[in-house]
Amino acid sequence: MNYHNVSFEAAYGLKQQIPVSRLPEVAFSGRSNVGKSSLINKLLGRKALARVSSEPGKTATINFYNLDNQLHIVDLPGYGYAKVGLSDKQRWAGLIEGYLKDERRNLGLVVQLVDIRRPPSEQDLQMIGFLQQMEIPFVLALTKADKLNRREREARLSAIASELPAGCEETVVIPFSSLSGEGVEPLREILEQLVQFASEHPELLTGQPEAEPAAEEARDEDVTVEYIGFDG
Repeated sequence: MNYHNVSFEAAYGLKQQIPVSRLPEVAFSGRSNVGKSSLINKLLGRKALARVSSEPGKTATINFYNLDNQLHIVDLPGYGYAKVGLSDKQRWAGLIEGYLKDERRNLGLVVQLVDIRRPPSEQDLQMIGFLQQMEIPFVLALTKADKLNRREREARLSAIASELPAGCEETVVIPFSSLSGEGVEPLREILEQLVQFASEHPELLTGQPEAEPAAEEARDEDVTVEYIGFDG
């Protein structure tokens, strides 16, 4: 893929606004201030494509980026920021869960971000458990890897296996630094593999014209928030 050919496509504040997938999608999920925007910018080779907010928890939309017209990068709202009001937390959680439950999505993978310096938060574990229940493939990106020295890094990488829920033994774990670029190539390789798989199996993709009437009905469904916590 040509990583120079990437652009912001759309932002949606309600699940009902999101159109049917027309490209494979990779979603990026994580706690507010985990470095998600910085990771996306580094991954796509752009300095300010995804906005890095000065106020954690401010992103209130699902943002779609078009990568070489072959893949949609989907930036999900950050979760777990205590200063956001309950109504906003509920709407954002419903937006995240509504997206992940939407059968009209060509969602091939979720990149779940966790700060390498500390154990996964309660919300991180809830999200990982949700992905497991929904049988959505995911990899774990450990952000801010440059903040630790070698000894600290080895200790955290050793501990993370015991901190994840049961069933994560085979989960791919990628240390990532938006400063050094560590982790960029492994993530890009995964994106390339997903695009290749989608090109070889077009029958698995949604978005065909005949599927749209049923999709219209799906847009009106209520979203029940069951898994993602609201507390900071």
